[in-house]
Amino acid sequence: MSGIGHEAAAVQVLTRAVQLDNEKKFSEALACYEQGIRLLLQAAKEVQDESKRSHFRKKTEEYLSRAEAMKEAAAKQRTLARTHTQIQIDAGATGYSYKTIFEPLIDKTLSSATVEDAYIRSTHQIYNFLQFCELLVHKAECLKLIVLQTTRDPGDHRTQHSRLEEIQHSLKKHNVTLTIEYSDTIHDREIRAWLVWSARLLLPDSPTYPSQLG
Repeated sequence: MSGIGHEAAAVQVLTRAVQLDNEKKFSEALACYEQGIRLLLQAAKEVQDESKRSHFRKKTEEYLSRAEAMKEAAAKQRTLARTHTQIQIDAGATGYSYKTIFEPLIDKTLSSATVEDAYIRSTHQIYNFLQFCELLVHKAECLKLIVLQTTRDPGDHRTQHSRLEEIQHSLKKHNVTLTIEYSDTIHDREIRAWLVWSARLLLPDSPTYPSQLG
């Protein structure tokens, strides 16, 4: 197979890898990334044009980085498929945080999360939501969207919305979009991230309340 042939084959295989990646079929995507990278390396050896060879090397590095993320995601997906963990937090219990509960479920492939909680209203509740957003931003490199579904504060909706907008503006600085949706039918709490894991969470109180990501 010539350099041109290897290049065409690499494009075809890597296009399929990206498609599988977007469909969250991480094990299949990893196999295609690895095959595509081998073809790309072979094509780079066979071309004479140095600029094209440099382009192949750059693309190879990008796909190698993505393949590493796929390895992690595929392993985590297999683990989640095999296990189910339930955490019961008793009233007054300490030692629990968003990091200890959710960090094991967050990886480089996480691109969006939905938080459904009827009670993101008062100052401390909004602050706790901010803390969760911080964890996502710091740990999920591909994060692009957070959706908050909550209810309006009947006592002071203006202040509630103003504080949530501050978080919204802060997230924009990190290239993350926060969509705020108000509903009158939410009665429970749930967090979803690309529909692979979900958890119910009782938000703790906190004594201080900044509204910008740290």
